[in-house]
Amino acid sequence: TIALCLLLIDDATFGRPRVVATVAGRGFAWRLAMLFPVAVIIVMLPLNGWLIFIAFKPEAKWPRPLAFVYERVEPFRIANGYGLFRVMTKDRKEIVIEGSADGIDWLPYEFKWKPGDVMRAPGWCAPHQPRLDWQMWFAALGSPRENAWIDNLEVWLLEGKTDVTRLLARNPFPQKPPRYIRATFYRYRFATSDEHRETGAWWKRQELGEYLPTISLERF
Repeated sequence: TIALCLLLIDDATFGRPRVVATVAGRGFAWRLAMLFPVAVIIVMLPLNGWLIFIAFKPEAKWPRPLAFVYERVEPFRIANGYGLFRVMTKDRKEIVIEGSADGIDWLPYEFKWKPGDVMRAPGWCAPHQPRLDWQMWFAALGSPRENAWIDNLEVWLLEGKTDVTRLLARNPFPQKPPRYIRATFYRYRFATSDEHRETGAWWKRQELGEYLPTISLERF
């Protein structure tokens, strides 16, 4: 944003002395219009620099002068930390959806792109945007209450809707939908080179607990 403001400064501002003389001969309003963007840049550069710094050190305490300025310019949205994935998560948490015919033996639904089976290598999907896998990743960053659509996803899997199952890489119940379904929470990390060499696994995962309880169409 600040870089774009540089384009507002007239070329004459940085011209040769004879051009400066021409500028000096113009009215006060014109000179003010030229100096205002420069003043904005002088004020905003330290502020934006600090926003970049706290993106990496969120626990850092704001200096009083910067905090004072930020409180007054923040409503104008000219000094905000923004951008696609400005801050990345350090954990890879994933939701694994499993179905069962008897409530004892559980089989996982495999998605096309997001991590699931630890033996499957990560795929390359760009520039394709896998919407369902993408939303599953966001759901893992929040709570089930914040992602109520997953309830509908599970119901549709229980109903065996082909519009949903064809979005998956593998449907473990191709002949008949499961009687029960559940969602379990895991933390994933890449396997080390030694772990991959010994086991062939691309991922290591740790179960964190239940994301959604077991449900059945019989309970609706």
